[in-house]
This record gives sequence, structure tokens and C-alpha cells, in this order.
Amino acid sequence: MRMYETIIIVQPDLGEDETKALTAKVQEVISSMKGDFKRLEDWGSRKLAYPINKFSRGRYYFLRFDGDAPLIAELERRLRLDDKVLRYQSVKIEKEASAPVVAAPTEIADESAEDASDLPEESE
Repeated sequence: MRMYETIIIVQPDLGEDETKALTAKVQEVISSMKGDFKRLEDWGSRKLAYPINKFSRGRYYFLRFDGDAPLIAELERRLRLDDKVLRYQSVKIEKEASAPVVAAPTEIADESAEDASDLPEESE
């Protein structure tokens, strides 16, 4: 089985019931096609780069699951038929992404001081 991530943008004004129905439908498609559902994250409502179907905002959902090509085809077919979905994109990932490493503020300051000392001095 391959690992996939899907981002779904839905209409921002959907009610709680409609949102739960949409996410339940997506999970049902994955389980019916023998996929392994990993997680679903609600990223909230965000401003779109350009209006889509006269909506300037959209509610983003992140989906992570394992499956095969027929599962992706069926999931995207169902998303395409749903009027509540503005956009979606599925991506095959090679390996599970780990959490990003964040440097401590003192490390960043030390590195920038070292970089500044490497620059040639300007003469006036």
C-alpha cells in the first residue's frame, strides 16, 4: 500500500452536520476500498488566493491514509461530484514526514553572527 495525503477545501459556511457528513463519507470510501485511514485534521477557515465559485474563503481539511490507485480514483470521483467541495488535491508521499526541527533562538543568533563575520567589509 502507498501513503497518500489529500487536502480538501470546502465551502466556509457549512454547518456542523454537513461537515461531519462529508468527513464520514470520505472515511467510508477509504474503508470500503480496503484503505488504512490514518488521520483527519481540520485546518480551519482561510482566505483563498483567488475566489472559487464566488467564495473568497474556504475551510481546509487534511487527510492522511494508505491505499492504492483505485482508492484515489474513487475518492477523487466522489469529491468531484460533491458541490460542497471547492478544490482537492491528492499527493503520494514517499515516507512519513517527521516534525520540523526548530532551532533555539540562541543558535540562530550565533549562526547569523558567524555569517556576518564572513562577509567582506565595505570601504567608504
